[in-house]
Amino acid sequence: MDSLILRSAARLLLPLLLLFSIFLLLRGHNEPGGGFSGGLVAAAAFALLTIATDVPTTRRTLRMSPRIFIGAGLLVAVASGAIGLIGGAFLTGLWAELPLPGDAKLAVGTPLLFDVGVYLVVIGVVLTIVLSLMEA
Repeated sequence: MDSLILRSAARLLLPLLLLFSIFLLLRGHNEPGGGFSGGLVAAAAFALLTIATDVPTTRRTLRMSPRIFIGAGLLVAVASGAIGLIGGAFLTGLWAELPLPGDAKLAVGTPLLFDVGVYLVVIGVVLTIVLSLMEA
């Protein structure tokens, strides 16, 4: 499609949608959201860019093949499960507290790591499908 308004809007919305997808990813452990919905929003941002421009522009913006996202996401998800073997069974949740300035602490755990893996896999799968369909 060759629309100046759509191209301009897509370039402005891409960073906002990606930021919102990261918000959904980080919010998702205790609230609605998580890796799946965050990944869908991120993939939708790139799909909008593909519709507004073309596939080569989207591939240049991504800077890597969507299949790399799939592999990296699977690796991160399996690694989060393997870390759980330290505390018991596969995919057992483990948490650690990281000290922050001002006597504050940040709790991080393997469920967030698993969500990041799901996030990357969803982005990779959806973009592989979208880009393949747009090229055909």
